[in-house]
Amino acid sequence: MNKKQKKMLKRILISSAMMIILGFLPLEGILKFALYMVPYYTIGHDILRKAYLGVKNKQMFDESFLMAIATVGAILLGEYTEGVAVMLFFQIGEWFQSYAVGKSRRNISQLMDIRPDYANIKDENGNLEQVDPDEVAIGTIIVVQPGEKVPIDGIVTEGFSTLNTSALTGESLPRDVDEGDEIISGCINMTGLLHIRTTKEFGESTVSKILDMVENASSRKSRSENFISRFAHYYTPIVCYCALALAVIPPVVLLILGHEPMMGTWIYRALTFLVISCPCALVISIPLSFFAGIGGASNAGVLVKGSNYLEALSYAKYVVFDKTGTMTQGVFEVSGIHNATIPENQLLEYVAHAETYSSHPISKSILKAYGGQVDMNRISDVQEMGGHGIVARVDGVEVLAGNDKLMKKYGVEFVPCNLTGTVVNIALDGKFAGYILISDLMKPTSAQAISQLKKSGIKKTVMLTGDTKAVAENVAAELKIDIVHSELLPGDKVDMVEKLLNGKSRKETLVFVGDGINDAPVLSRADIGIAMGAMGSDAAIEAADIVLMDDDPLKIVKAIKIAKKCVGIVYQNIYFAIGVKVLCLILGAVGIANMWLAIFSDVGVMVIAVLNAIRALNVKNL
Repeated sequence: MNKKQKKMLKRILISSAMMIILGFLPLEGILKFALYMVPYYTIGHDILRKAYLGVKNKQMFDESFLMAIATVGAILLGEYTEGVAVMLFFQIGEWFQSYAVGKSRRNISQLMDIRPDYANIKDENGNLEQVDPDEVAIGTIIVVQPGEKVPIDGIVTEGFSTLNTSALTGESLPRDVDEGDEIISGCINMTGLLHIRTTKEFGESTVSKILDMVENASSRKSRSENFISRFAHYYTPIVCYCALALAVIPPVVLLILGHEPMMGTWIYRALTFLVISCPCALVISIPLSFFAGIGGASNAGVLVKGSNYLEALSYAKYVVFDKTGTMTQGVFEVSGIHNATIPENQLLEYVAHAETYSSHPISKSILKAYGGQVDMNRISDVQEMGGHGIVARVDGVEVLAGNDKLMKKYGVEFVPCNLTGTVVNIALDGKFAGYILISDLMKPTSAQAISQLKKSGIKKTVMLTGDTKAVAENVAAELKIDIVHSELLPGDKVDMVEKLLNGKSRKETLVFVGDGINDAPVLSRADIGIAMGAMGSDAAIEAADIVLMDDDPLKIVKAIKIAKKCVGIVYQNIYFAIGVKVLCLILGAVGIANMWLAIFSDVGVMVIAVLNAIRALNVKNL
């Protein structure tokens, strides 16, 4: 809880304790009034102040004004307990809602580690000097050492290296760069020393644009309006004017007709009318319904950051996915050994020994698949050829492990692979010995999640990925996703989502599901952003509205079902509370309703609505 929530909870507890104590004391007259005003002011002073400011600014018809009028009316009728209790229940509802949505987001840009702290340039003596990236002009040669972030977009003028681009593309597979290749900021240089001629200023570079998109996208994000405020906008002035008319018009008409005006009776009816009009059932049950829904979702491993997101999720019709880490596991592993001319385990042993000295993720995945102990004495003449692969001798046998270019360079005739994934061709003593296929494994529940989403009423499923077209289309076909767009940068993903947003109706919600820093801008731009929490980046989790705590795509379906159930309960409470309220208002206006009926229309309806709201906690069978 934040300080404001703790302060409000303390006020609620103090006011409740004072009410209980006062209920046991034999109080009468002005002393009773004075003592009850203490808990009333303690719990309601901020509501009274908001109501006063609303009147002062000529914007008085809101829930604060209605609460003030209703509770003051109850007190004027001598129902001190009722007046204080109504204000207390209202504040409890406000606290519940505040607690559910009160985990405010920190500045996303502070969490995004892609922002570089400096750029290296050479001074007159040839020594490296760290400068602010903002101070680097276009055309400047910067130096990026292994382990450092690329600070500014540019072209490689000298050096060869492997880049970790996952922060930008979301893809785990590194990218090799050589002289003449374009390079974008935000990548991490993994192996070699690079000299880069900048082609953009820092403010126009990729990393800066990502940060700007996150901040701007958050400000453009649509929000569900609060129902209570909308309802009170019409409801409050109507009941207030009706109460005023009830207090004034009948006595005047009776006086004109020559009858006793009975001013006291009609004022009593008007005040009873105001007590009945108190929207306690709505202001408590609606946020409590969402709170229960959020609690039930949390128990199911779905963290919802606010009731407005749960409400919007119930109208989901479009679900857009990232690929790596969302629908796939995001971990590259050996998925098969093909066309082997020797036993597969022997082939894997040769390659694992040859790859021992490499820090490349592909090498690590091969070593992981091998799983045995590597004998360094068996290895000699290791040569890592940038952009090609590894050449080494293992037990005196020349081992070539790399891509097609390596095989062609050494004149090895090999069997082309048509399977989707990263292919490591193997040659032993100049003869092709097979190939190892490395791929990103699908999550076990991804296909089931897509199928159930379509059954639950989702109109269209879309996948946006920075991966290659062949891999993306293969994954989309396997999962039966409707539309796929590949080889995208974060800005491209935002553009795609913008087009989808423009093509849907206002009542339909677009959901984006992602896990990486690169997904943060589009998570913020979508109507609802869902992040994979267990493996997702901090930036994605902070930018998202909903977080799946165990990265299971099936939880997307669960979250939508929870949202629909919760919103259904909310509307049940709305119709029930308003229906009973209108009926009791009519009975109060004609003098049939007494204070007992007024209390039922307020507290009784609230209790029934709250009991109904608690059903949102039960999400096991959804």
